[in-house]
Amino acid sequence: MSPVPLADVVAYADEYLRIREVPDERNAANGLQVENRGSVGRIVAAVDASQTTIDGVPPDSLLLVHHGLFWDGNVPVTGRRYRRISTLLENDVAVYSAHIPLDLHPEVGNNVVLADRLGIEVEGWFGDYKGSPIGVWGFAPARLGARQTLLGEVNRALGTFAPGARLIPGGPERVSRVGIITGGAGSMIGEARGAGLDTYITGEGAHHTYFDAVEWGLNVIYAGHYATETLGVQALASHLGERFDLEWEFHDHPTGM
Repeated sequence: MSPVPLADVVAYADEYLRIREVPDERNAANGLQVENRGSVGRIVAAVDASQTTIDGVPPDSLLLVHHGLFWDGNVPVTGRRYRRISTLLENDVAVYSAHIPLDLHPEVGNNVVLADRLGIEVEGWFGDYKGSPIGVWGFAPARLGARQTLLGEVNRALGTFAPGARLIPGGPERVSRVGIITGGAGSMIGEARGAGLDTYITGEGAHHTYFDAVEWGLNVIYAGHYATETLGVQALASHLGERFDLEWEFHDHPTGM
């Protein structure tokens, strides 16, 4: 496999993900965050642009992440910011980040890929994020009708065990309408309720969301912020790898959160 121009991969990814159109937090800085000398020999997918991730990326790679480098804002290039960027430059590694554009993408997004892994056909969207619907919902297949069975299937789909995903059993034992918003979307329990769902899967939420779930009558599955967001970067890396004839690999650095 021959290296391809970084600019070609970036231009395609920007359009495919609608990077300039999808709203996000200012410091997400979606798109190309660090360029290299101009060519890409492989793709490495990871959830976070942490130092551990960066240290393991081979030279001449495109590092594709969900959580990019600049969440702490416009700060001096010192300390850990310097260490991360200097390592990238020394190894000629480019960084491309896609946050909300990857969450809500209809083909490689975290939410639709998890739904597919669970065998849930997407029937619609819910949950407003800055004017854009971000979550997906569908009907649980008969084999996943029991909420404990669904909990086990979430663990299987994400590869998370002991203790794995946690269930707040606020809704019916037999589930029907299931919604998904990956990551830290416990604050969207009200949106799930408003969409008529009885079960909601996300990554994590605040303490008070336990009472939101119980008092509003929803089953809520907290499957881990990190774990629920491992799927989109892999799906996107696979898509880009096939389109540009590039090998890709996933670097797994779970946080337990």
